[in-house]
Amino acid sequence: MASVGVGAGVAAEAAPVARAATGRLLFIDNIRVFLTVLVIMHHLTITYAGTGSWYYLEGRQDTVVDALGSWFCAVNQSYFMGLFLLVSAYFIPGSYDRKGPGRFTKDRLIRLGIPLAVFSWVVNPLFCYWFFHWSQKMSFWSYLTGQYFAGGTIIGQGPLWFVEVLLIFTLVYAVWRLLAPRAPLASVTATPFPRDRTMALFAVGLGVAAALLRIPFAIDAYWFAPLDLQFGFFASYVALFVVGLLAYRHDWLRSLPDKTGRRWLRIAVLMILLWAPTVVALGAIDNDLPLKGGLHWQSPVYAMWEAFACVSLCIAVVYLFRRHLDRRGRLAAFLVPNAYTAYLIHAPIIATLAYESRGITWYPLLKWLLAVLIALPVCFGLSALIRKIPYTDRVL
Repeated sequence: MASVGVGAGVAAEAAPVARAATGRLLFIDNIRVFLTVLVIMHHLTITYAGTGSWYYLEGRQDTVVDALGSWFCAVNQSYFMGLFLLVSAYFIPGSYDRKGPGRFTKDRLIRLGIPLAVFSWVVNPLFCYWFFHWSQKMSFWSYLTGQYFAGGTIIGQGPLWFVEVLLIFTLVYAVWRLLAPRAPLASVTATPFPRDRTMALFAVGLGVAAALLRIPFAIDAYWFAPLDLQFGFFASYVALFVVGLLAYRHDWLRSLPDKTGRRWLRIAVLMILLWAPTVVALGAIDNDLPLKGGLHWQSPVYAMWEAFACVSLCIAVVYLFRRHLDRRGRLAAFLVPNAYTAYLIHAPIIATLAYESRGITWYPLLKWLLAVLIALPVCFGLSALIRKIPYTDRVL
């Protein structure tokens, strides 16, 4: 997304941005916490509204729960993991510049590769064995070899697919830097934020790319089994990772004009409100498979809604956090360093919490709220305890 002649006066409208003592942008760290919380809430919504696949589904549902759960999860899916990749990519070029290829790659393999391997080959199989097969008196080894890996998935199970994708993208970036011509790279060359027209064209391109990708790789119909990946979502994942790299070089996240942020915030609200009439008009009440890909006219229409929701929500979140949450109080000082570990450990925690409370016969939305209020402090609290273990600070 190149700059298109925005005047310096427009860029200057952006609010001043605070930095931590380490030089990190405070609002970006807060966005990471927000996205981690949203992931936990998203998976609890799947648990109680049955809007996807998860370790444990409550199975008690009515029209209201189904509609609200589907709405919440669809809006999240349109942007939150892509934005996660964007803000993660934002710090990669500077880190590579400071450390060089060898140390950079080693650090990424430690911080991303070790948690990915431990979760995929130790934590997740042990949890799944206890959760699903303990009462069947099957040996763990029989479960591991006969069922856990039977589907062909080698690594990246559960929520750690994101860590896997981030590691792959990061290593591709490192290889590209090694092979690219050694042109001098300034750490930051401030350029105006792209115009609305440029962003709209980017969204259109994103929608077209997603629709084309979903012809062979329809959502929920195709997984790349060895790495447990759904390629149907990768148009936005790849694009937003690249945007994150460019955003660092061009200082776009700090130069986003308030006027632009407010405009795309309004578009984001519109996209959120348009989800329900869009899926109704596309016939998803009776059958949502045509929305997910293949040679169905509904797929590109839904992909275009998803693309504009993605772009508008990403801009809106950056604007809101930079404008209103660009600080680090006592709560943020606790949450920020523990967000990564909370993401890594949340799946077995919330699945166990939901399963153990299955006897509570409250309305699903009330149970969801209770689970959120319990799960968030438990995940972040356990994260803080885990990070006190010697040597974990090198990884977590």
